[in-house]
Amino acid sequence: MNPRVVLYERDGCHLCEDAAALLDALLGPGAYARVDIDADDELVLRYGFRVPVVAVNGVDRLEAPISAPELRALLVSDPGTARP
Repeated sequence: MNPRVVLYERDGCHLCEDAAALLDALLGPGAYARVDIDADDELVLRYGFRVPVVAVNGVDRLEAPISAPELRALLVSDPGTARP
């Protein structure tokens, strides 16, 4: 099963850690995928310094900086991502 919400990030990125903390609070730890872009050359080319990026259903929807209100609005707009 493919995760509906994906956080594209890189190690050592404080904005990425902030985004992960927001997703943990809104969805719960483990309810979304975390992908380190530095592990894949194509992802490095695609995202560069734009991380963190939150994708929903394969579509990039938010990028740095990500605020709690923006993320909450995004997740509410796609009911399939809401916490049960």
